[in-house]
Amino acid sequence: MSKINVLVVENESIVSKDIQHSLKKLGYNVVGASSTGELAIELVRSTSPDIVLMDIMLKGDINGIDTAKIIKENYSTPIIFITAYADEATLSKAKLSEPSGYIIKPFKEIDLHTTIEIAIYKNSKEQEKIKERELLFSIIENKESGNDFIFVKHKSKLVKLRTNEILYIEALKDYVVIHSINIKYTIHSTMKEIERKMGKEEFLRVHRSYIVRVDKIATIEYPNLTIEKLEKKIPIGGSYKNILNKRIKQV
Repeated sequence: MSKINVLVVENESIVSKDIQHSLKKLGYNVVGASSTGELAIELVRSTSPDIVLMDIMLKGDINGIDTAKIIKENYSTPIIFITAYADEATLSKAKLSEPSGYIIKPFKEIDLHTTIEIAIYKNSKEQEKIKERELLFSIIENKESGNDFIFVKHKSKLVKLRTNEILYIEALKDYVVIHSINIKYTIHSTMKEIERKMGKEEFLRVHRSYIVRVDKIATIEYPNLTIEKLEKKIPIGGSYKNILNKRIKQV
């Protein structure tokens, strides 16, 4: 397993060397050190560290909090503040940069190690979720391009799924399940995002936990509906009833 690369951004030279010594002792790889925010940003760009240890009080024109905000806006590198400041005002400002950790000086090596490992793990999970949302459910803009299909992830690969094969979509905690004619696909997304991407011509949200393909509805008997060739009853939410009535043709 490769070593975790760490960038140290510390105002005091002696303290910086002590931190670097502790990091190497713990098995981390120090890719660089800086006492200014300007250099820290450049080092993040050039060395691509896995994590940044950031002092709040820095030399130069920008402090550690502002430096962290800039890095946050441009890179996905997690940042841990290492500072002697624990007052409420500083903490409130630091929270705005959404750090992955906050260590008060003086600290023990075990605190450093634990905070780094948790931050790295948390960041990796967050990046996985982002990739899943952006790539693993990459929808070819079927309405604009004329292609009525989407790509969903199934067993580590992207699978083409025609939208006319989708029966309904169901919310399941932090995931959604796409039920097609032959198989179901579970992806990490939100119903709001799925509803937006699927469009409102063929698909309709009938409940906070269900989206159905309108032409697949077999029967409607409030407060439920059924889908063609399925015995499952899908609930119709009270706030969605009027929308459903307007979409279907009644005689």
